[in-house]
Amino acid sequence: MKKTSTRLADGRELLYYDSRDDTVRDAVDRRPLDPVATSSEIRHDPLLGDSVAVASHRQDRVYHPPADECPLCPSRDGRLSEIPAADYDVVVFENRFPSLAGDSGRCEVVCFTSDHDASFADLHEEQAALVLAAWTDRTTELAALPQVEQVFCFENRGAEIGVTLGHPHGQIYAYPFVTPRTELMLRSAAGHHERTGRNLFDDLVARELSDGARVVVAAEHWIAFVPYAAHWPYEVHLHPRRRVPDLRELSDAARAEFPRVYLDLLRRFDRLFGAAEPPTPYVSAWHQAPFDAPGRADFALHLELFTIRRTSGKLKFLAGSESGMSVFINDVPPETAAQRLREAASA
Repeated sequence: MKKTSTRLADGRELLYYDSRDDTVRDAVDRRPLDPVATSSEIRHDPLLGDSVAVASHRQDRVYHPPADECPLCPSRDGRLSEIPAADYDVVVFENRFPSLAGDSGRCEVVCFTSDHDASFADLHEEQAALVLAAWTDRTTELAALPQVEQVFCFENRGAEIGVTLGHPHGQIYAYPFVTPRTELMLRSAAGHHERTGRNLFDDLVARELSDGARVVVAAEHWIAFVPYAAHWPYEVHLHPRRRVPDLRELSDAARAEFPRVYLDLLRRFDRLFGAAEPPTPYVSAWHQAPFDAPGRADFALHLELFTIRRTSGKLKFLAGSESGMSVFINDVPPETAAQRLREAASA
């Protein structure tokens, strides 16, 4: 992998990740852009104990542009975009409309491919491996920023999820605090260890392997399963078999196997509801340990992949119980979801 750093016209950093070491990146951003002005602010909620990012400048972000005006496509034929080059493998750049900025953290956009009409599931394994390398590199670089406590790499796909740009891309949030969901996991892991002397994540994976009813893919270095108490209709958790706290500590063998396993899972999701349905909307989220939190060594890096589609033509909306009280009601038994995902394997 070759990494090339440059700057956009408004001063934001842009990074090319290329599979070929001899690739030269010298295109210059020729857009007349003003410096980015953000109003991102972190406010603490004393009632719930969590934090909220207030970012009013995001009201002006690009919203469902036509394909020929996509800001994530390469700059071609006189049309200038966020990526100055005429083509690219993987690109990461600072978000022009960040939820977090400055002392409040950092937000980046990850473009998986220059092909506007593709999706992550369309990538070949070498391309997916390059994306994993970019996620890992960004985790390493962002961990060095003094204000950053946790790095979150994720992809939202589909207008139903709330995606405003159709080009295949994800995002990276570098938070200046430990997120509430991670706090809950750390608290649960600490309580489990106090009661049993064992690691909670290890026990969860062992339970799923022993039961087998919810296992979707069991590879040499990765295990993918529908959790026993899945919140979403179709939800899969992907764990490396050797527990590590974040992407930086994955073994070479796990890195080499990841593209095949992950692409298999994404393609299963796309086959769930049949060819007549639009592409399956999903959220794919890497959960990494905070950098300085107590219990970091006991945390398990894992990816959570879920869709809000509960059946053909119907979405799972967060109604009163979910939105008002955070009590999920799942319409699809996890064992049924796992069986359907196993059946969705390619021929």
